[in-house]
Amino acid sequence: MIRKPAFALAVLLFTGSMAAAQTPPAQPPMTNLLVIPKDTPRPQVVQMMQQIAAALGVQCNYCHVMEGRGGRNDMASDEKRTKKAARGMMMLTRDINSKVSVVVGKPATDITAVACATCHRGVPVPRLLTEMVADAAAAGGPPAGIAKYKELREKFYGGQSYDFSENGLMQVALRSTAANKPDDALAYLQANLEYFPKSSRTYQQMSQVHTAKGDKAAAIKDLEKAVELDPNNAQAKTQLENLKK
Repeated sequence: MIRKPAFALAVLLFTGSMAAAQTPPAQPPMTNLLVIPKDTPRPQVVQMMQQIAAALGVQCNYCHVMEGRGGRNDMASDEKRTKKAARGMMMLTRDINSKVSVVVGKPATDITAVACATCHRGVPVPRLLTEMVADAAAAGGPPAGIAKYKELREKFYGGQSYDFSENGLMQVALRSTAANKPDDALAYLQANLEYFPKSSRTYQQMSQVHTAKGDKAAAIKDLEKAVELDPNNAQAKTQLENLKK
């Protein structure tokens, strides 16, 4: 009768010691939090940082001083410009979200909140595809612009960073047309057909460029192809009828 309580006490002590051994050590609090509330638990802060890194397609060392083994590692340091910019963008995002409800006339529970991924979509600098291609073309003409498009497509296709639908190069072509560079526009549209050979809209836009150049025959041919590819393209049909008149 005496042994049973003693055995139970031994089991209790053993179980307690095992639980204590399995309890992770307390982690130190985060330091130098200027935008995130200072009392935010460490795991929550880490999760927020991971979400930001994923939205920008970067690693922690993009904003923090992390030189790895043998180097300097100072997560709290503010010396990197990118970290200061990140703080500013966090405050800007917070300010935008506080005003969206009023601007769109919806309750706060129904709005779509702005987040890092809203603009960045997996790249550190959220520039549009048209701007990336235009910058390359400024130095090397349409061949360089098309090469940049293919480079970005090879690297980012399947993600959300850039618009690689048929609209992508069509927008670049529109930009060239607005700059009175019809031949450049045609080069981009021809490149678009490499990826979207059945794009009725691409042929329709080529017709507009040929019309601007005064090449009526080529414009008619383009529209005929557009209608052939998409018999339901009512706009192309109307343009073709007007052009043939």
